Amino acid sequence: MPTMTGARFLAETLREYGVTHVFFVPAIIRRALVEMEDVGIQRIISHGEKSAAYMADAYARVTGKPGLCFAQSVGAANLAAGLQDAYLGVSPVIAITGHRPPMHRHRNSYQEIEHARPFASVTKYSAEVETVEQLPHLLRQAFREVTSGQTLPAHLDFSGISGDVITDGVLDTDVIVEEPFTARPAFRPEPEPERVREAARILSQAERPVIIAGGGVTASGAQAEVVRLAEMLNIPVATALNAKGCIPENHPLSVGVVGSYSRRSANRVVSEADLVLFIGSHTGSQVTLDWRLPAVGTPVVQIDLDATELGRSYPGTYGLLGDAQRTLQRLLDVLEPTGGNAGWVARAQEHVQEWRDENAPALHSDAVPIRPERLCQELTDFLPSDAVLIADTGHAGIWTGSMVELHHPGQSYLRAAGSLGWGLPAALGAKCGAPERPVVCWTGDGGMWYHIGELETAVRYGINAVIVVHNNGGLNQDRRGDEAAYDGREGNSGELWRFNDTDFAQIAESMGALGIRVTDPNQINAALDQAVSANRPAVVDIVSDGDIAAEPPWGP
Repeated sequence: MPTMTGARFLAETLREYGVTHVFFVPAIIRRALVEMEDVGIQRIISHGEKSAAYMADAYARVTGKPGLCFAQSVGAANLAAGLQDAYLGVSPVIAITGHRPPMHRHRNSYQEIEHARPFASVTKYSAEVETVEQLPHLLRQAFREVTSGQTLPAHLDFSGISGDVITDGVLDTDVIVEEPFTARPAFRPEPEPERVREAARILSQAERPVIIAGGGVTASGAQAEVVRLAEMLNIPVATALNAKGCIPENHPLSVGVVGSYSRRSANRVVSEADLVLFIGSHTGSQVTLDWRLPAVGTPVVQIDLDATELGRSYPGTYGLLGDAQRTLQRLLDVLEPTGGNAGWVARAQEHVQEWRDENAPALHSDAVPIRPERLCQELTDFLPSDAVLIADTGHAGIWTGSMVELHHPGQSYLRAAGSLGWGLPAALGAKCGAPERPVVCWTGDGGMWYHIGELETAVRYGINAVIVVHNNGGLNQDRRGDEAAYDGREGNSGELWRFNDTDFAQIAESMGALGIRVTDPNQINAALDQAVSANRPAVVDIVSDGDIAAEPPWGP
């Protein structure tokens, strides 16, 4: 049995589990980072712990493999804050931090707070590593946790402000890799055959059924099965943001993203359905417009890997416990193709066409400043067939979710699960995970300011992501509410949401990236093409109309 330091064991284990990049803020597990260089793992220093967590999150989502992020003792709470998006996005991230040794506890040790509580709300598993002998089994357990069931983050807290416990100790052990836990889903459980048959019967008898595909479809790789099921039974498909693109959005059965960051046609179709099939969806407030879509009382069939999600929001749900891909395969085995639902599909297509006709003028507008809808159309037309589109939260999520269309099965969509500013660091993490694919991020000037220093990170490591800044001069999404708060009183509501005009292209150039400022909508395509072809990080600064806000979601 080989003898090695804990640092070497960690490096070799990560390599054998397929980890190619780690994201961190110094100073943490220094000796292990040296060993990682020796085994070929790229070490990415970010300019903040939240950025490191966001990078690991997007790396994990685009690869399906666990993303690793590290921070020393004083940065642990910041790293925990950054895990919020990975947790809400059900992303397999492993965070490693350092903590002061036992004799420092409860004695006002410098820079130290108790770590268990910050991580408790953003992980499914958190453990302290007090001796090097604990490292092998706790590290393997972290991989098990993040790749099985709900693939939520895990946390290991190493003793020592910089995780020194693994540096000082020696292990007599083999590096053991448990192959199922190298990527999600580790296992693909199937529902009972009799429940599959009953679900098939319910689906076949519905007159106005609709599928709502959730993030579990993406995590399971069940996109093709969703399309096959929809085509077999002639059922319209709406998606959550986390499943956007699982059916090509120019497919005649696609009705768009449903919920609060949505396309009106999707909300209207779901509101009229007499049966909803949720696939891999938490049925949370965003995808259901605060549980108004579908209305409570609408018959529901729900497929989920976690039994506690079945019927959580819709009592009386007929639940199928299983992996999305495998469960859909079993449904496809027992269903018969039908030519039914023609009238219902025509009705759904009417809603989609009505939305297209209404928005066509804005999508093709030559107005200056540039309308955000025109930027959406340009991205739809431009994105390569294997592109990864990254979307920040807020208006970035609304515009991309509702108006940018993904027409190719090889395209991917990753969005912030809640935190503004996620987009730029996430684009770098996604590009590390998929270096051969074009990665294009939509963020606003509000989101860009959060972690703008990561442009330097991109340049330093040659991470050639393209950052599109929808630059409308402020937190435009807040404007409507801020002005309403004045309720007719005199004052300057703009102080609550406006920023100074900034040329992000110039900032990018000063950091060594390519910077392109676009003021004419007819220049967008050429700018995107130049940015993707530049072979260096690029920022495309779109000067847009700050008076245009996304419309509120349609609700019944």
